[in-house]
Amino acid sequence: MNGGIDQAALEALLAFYVEAGIDCALDEAPHDRFAEPDAAPRAPAPVVVPAAPAVAVRPADRAPPAQGPGAESLGAAADDVARLAGALARSAGTLQELEAALADFEGCTLKRTARQLAFADGTPTARVMFVGEAPGADEDRIGRPFVGRAGQLLDRMLAAIELDRTAVYIANIVPWRPPGNRTPTPQEAAICRPFIDRQIELADPDILVCLGGPAAQALLGIREGILRARGRWCDYHTGTRPIRGFATLHPAYLLRSPLQKRLAWRDFRAIRRALAEPGTS
Repeated sequence: MNGGIDQAALEALLAFYVEAGIDCALDEAPHDRFAEPDAAPRAPAPVVVPAAPAVAVRPADRAPPAQGPGAESLGAAADDVARLAGALARSAGTLQELEAALADFEGCTLKRTARQLAFADGTPTARVMFVGEAPGADEDRIGRPFVGRAGQLLDRMLAAIELDRTAVYIANIVPWRPPGNRTPTPQEAAICRPFIDRQIELADPDILVCLGGPAAQALLGIREGILRARGRWCDYHTGTRPIRGFATLHPAYLLRSPLQKRLAWRDFRAIRRALAEPGTS
């Protein structure tokens, strides 16, 4: 004890201040700023009349904004990485080769912070393929997509239309977990895009279901919000044939907004009807 103040309590208070972003003191002693009298109003500043009118500067005369060091080289490097990713993805002739290429790929910084690659789950020859955005903590730990709470809800949704993981194929646009489950950056998604495109092409499903807005925007070109875009059929084009694409709500969103499960139920019934249509393989 020091002057009746618990040292541990002081240290805990200081730690709280640091977490809150308070890293310096304005004075050595506390002050009640509300009890202090209002400062006297300042006198207006004197008006200074310039000796000569200022010369207007035309836009063409202004110097261009300074670029950060290496900005152009960073953009060129990102383009080079994207081209390398495309070449590696195209060189894979099977899903096993594609997974091996991703495991060896060092162009995405997410690989350095993730525990392991979460490439896919389910049956590659299934007629339906589900694609989400990125793995979460459980997926990163186990190494398979959709195995956490959202994945468990997806399993129940599949069971409601008499499907399970042996009858579907599951993947993500980004196969590595972003730190803290943050949203992948556009650059990270662009670097991984050739791999998921090739994965869809090699799996060759009859129906491609995009779970959530980011997947629908990236793969189906949808620019609307997912609540407006869900339940709509459109084509996803591979290098060989078009695939029927469909957008629905992500299971993680349904965990946060359970009232929207009624919309997801309509979507999954539409998927079931599409699988039962005559003439589909």
